[in-house]
Amino acid sequence: MTFAEIESKLTFDAQGLIPAIVQDYVTHEVLTLAYMNRESLQISLTEGRTCFYSRSRQKLWRKGETSGNTQRIIAMRADCDGDALVVEVKKEGPACHTGAESCFFEELYADAELKPFSLADLMQLIQDRKDVPKEGSYTTYLFEKGRDKILKKVGEECTEVVIAGAKGDTEETVYELGDLMYHAMVLMADMGISLETVVRELAKRHVIDHKVKQERMQ
Repeated sequence: MTFAEIESKLTFDAQGLIPAIVQDYVTHEVLTLAYMNRESLQISLTEGRTCFYSRSRQKLWRKGETSGNTQRIIAMRADCDGDALVVEVKKEGPACHTGAESCFFEELYADAELKPFSLADLMQLIQDRKDVPKEGSYTTYLFEKGRDKILKKVGEECTEVVIAGAKGDTEETVYELGDLMYHAMVLMADMGISLETVVRELAKRHVIDHKVKQERMQ
């Protein structure tokens, strides 16, 4: 599809802008809301990297041009009215200028009963306990004791998983896997490794494995 054909499907506002919701292709997390004009949209499609229009500075800006935190475009979709975009990206580094993975980190409301558990929320809680120690918190205790203590707990939980698995006890294995995952995430937070980084590594292996299978079939 040519740029002219793409442009004809879109509706820009009075300022010549269209909102672009940027979403992580791997984790599906919403990263940021930015704006594009016709020129930045064309640059984005041509270069395969996000380029936006800054309303405050009234100029184009390529994501990562100063920070290095670029965003490679995987897919782009328009809504039913053609006046908003969803841009799926693979990002290198945090999306937010604050250093957060996503600009949408300030939770204003959550239904305690309906909001599902997520590893992302657990990771954020662990990170919060590191950044703002809480008295009586086991997670805070681990960070205060240091990496050697954290590594020791990871090793202990690995052993517990092996023992439970060897016994064939599914319930106990699940329980011990929960302990192992939690302590592994504490280690990640201690080392500054994001959940997304690990997910991206797993996704990369999946792509490589898929390519190998295709090559073997040829």
